[in-house]
Amino acid sequence: MPKSSKRLSKRLLGLVFDEIPLAWSQLSHQKPRLAIAMSGISFANILIFMQLGFRATMFDGITNVADSLIGDVFLVNSQDKFIGNQSFSKDQLYRAASVDGVASADALYYSQTTWINPWNEDLVDVTVIAFNPARSLMTLPEVNNNIDAIRQPDTILFDRKSLASLGDVGDAIDSGEEVRTEMAGRRIEVGGVFSLGSTLFKRGHVVTSDVNYLRLFGESSGDNVQVGVLSLTPTANLTEAIEQLKTILPQDVAVLTREEFIDLEQSYWSKQPAGIIFNFGTIMGFIVGVIIVYQVLYSDVNDHLPEYATLKAIGFSDNRLLLVVFQEAIILGVLGFLPGFLCSTALYGVLGNLTRLAVIMRPDVAIQVFVLTIVMCLLSGAITIRKLQSADPADVF
Repeated sequence: MPKSSKRLSKRLLGLVFDEIPLAWSQLSHQKPRLAIAMSGISFANILIFMQLGFRATMFDGITNVADSLIGDVFLVNSQDKFIGNQSFSKDQLYRAASVDGVASADALYYSQTTWINPWNEDLVDVTVIAFNPARSLMTLPEVNNNIDAIRQPDTILFDRKSLASLGDVGDAIDSGEEVRTEMAGRRIEVGGVFSLGSTLFKRGHVVTSDVNYLRLFGESSGDNVQVGVLSLTPTANLTEAIEQLKTILPQDVAVLTREEFIDLEQSYWSKQPAGIIFNFGTIMGFIVGVIIVYQVLYSDVNDHLPEYATLKAIGFSDNRLLLVVFQEAIILGVLGFLPGFLCSTALYGVLGNLTRLAVIMRPDVAIQVFVLTIVMCLLSGAITIRKLQSADPADVF
């Protein structure tokens, strides 16, 4: 690095850090005001954390099924908006299996039906995932370890992370109890449990065999499948296999990579009212934070206007004083973020236990909120600049 660049870098760093004691002194001079400011920023942080946390939970949960499937290529109806929305003829799987490089082509059935809570007999919806147990299509160890159970007539595996409205089936099975109930008007038995996770749109899941699926939905339900799961041979070229599949399959069957299959689910739900509401809530939390920090900084600058004028009189430039305000904003952002982060983590835990949704503090969400907090505070500082520029040394003397 040239010497001139090094000198410039040192000068910039000096400008940033030299006045930090002054910025801190300004803020800490009135501790009650500082505490109120931290509380306000923390409150705004909690609002943003809740919105982004629920949004992350919604998007994570809706891809749980897609993420858990074993496969390289996925076939769906070209009009499909999300898993289970449409179906296509099972005959197309036989055509797909004939393509060079395709090792297997399996049918995944995915539908919703009614479930009776075994304890209070409430009627709720449950999502059914079914496939031929001769070859498991899921990566979940608990499903694969209990694959023999779903070979039995009218037997299913139950998702222990389903919402409480379906009943405490997981706890009952863990304690050795037998659980029987009705699903789609048919008597069924729970042969085991697994962990997948419910969402804001799916109360819970059960896994069973394709034969049991036909018993639940009728013999004709096997003629159409919701997802075709294709596995390629180790030597197969993914791009070439997809091109061949698109050539031999009709236009009403879409050929998707794993990434495209997951994106299909995400893109649909992100445009639904819940996704829009969470985004709007995040924006409102950000605006609330900007207003709070602006009020604090404006009051601070207004109260210390004579001091700022004096600093101008002894040689401080406007830019140097503005830097002090920005440093105050950053300090407020950091101090307000910490309690907001801790409170939000605790609230996530409480909400996770109450709803059985995977509401957890994710690192990417924490980083997003921290960045938004700093931007929020810097924006407030920028709005406050006009008041600081009015500080005139002549007003002091």
